[in-house]
This record gives sequence, structure tokens and C-alpha cells, in this order.
Amino acid sequence: MQQGSGSEMEVTWEDQLNINKFSRLNNRFHELQEEIKIAKEKNENLEDASNELILTDEDIVRFQIGEVFAHMPKEDVEDRLENMKEDATKQLERLEVEKESVVAQMAGLKKILYGKFKDSINLEED
Repeated sequence: MQQGSGSEMEVTWEDQLNINKFSRLNNRFHELQEEIKIAKEKNENLEDASNELILTDEDIVRFQIGEVFAHMPKEDVEDRLENMKEDATKQLERLEVEKESVVAQMAGLKKILYGKFKDSINLEED
């Protein structure tokens, strides 16, 4: 690894472990961003389905279970949708908390690595 002035900087085992950990955290960060996007879409879809259910006048509605549509009482579908929305919201919150934790860990590693290697290392994404 070359420093800006041309002198060589020693990379210790601990430094390499920190670089590897940063890389894994960065990968997890990107995975979490995608999972959060999907969770938000799921929440929106459940909210839309719930709103559509409110507008219907029918007592029996079709509800998809897996790949099959079943005819169910409107009240049962409303209950199921509420439970699904609660679960989806909790999942989204868990993902957001994990993302915050990953970002904090990455910031700590950046501080350590930039402190030692200064401009010899680039941890920012292009």
C-alpha cells in the first residue's frame, strides 16, 4: 500500500482484519438498503389492500394465500391484513435499526483506518 508521498506503510494483521470487517459491513449495508426498499413496498401494498378492502361492499372477498385465492369473510381478511401490516412494520423497524448499527460500526472503522492510513486508503464509494 503506497502513501501519497511514496513511502510504504506497514499493514498489520489487525489493520487487515479491520479492512475486511469494513468490507463485510459495507456489503451488509447494501443488502439492508435493498431489504428496506422491499419492506417499504410490502408495507405500501398492504396499506393499499387494506384501503381497497374498506371500499368494497361485499361480505365475502377473495384473499390470496400462497398461490391460491380463497373466499373469506371481509372481517377475517381485515384482521389478517392488520396482522400482516404489523409484522411488516416490525420487520422494517428491525432492518432500520440494523442499518443504523452497521453505519455506526463503519464510521468507527473509517475513523481508525483513515487515522492510520490517511489518504492511502479509500473507503468511500464512487
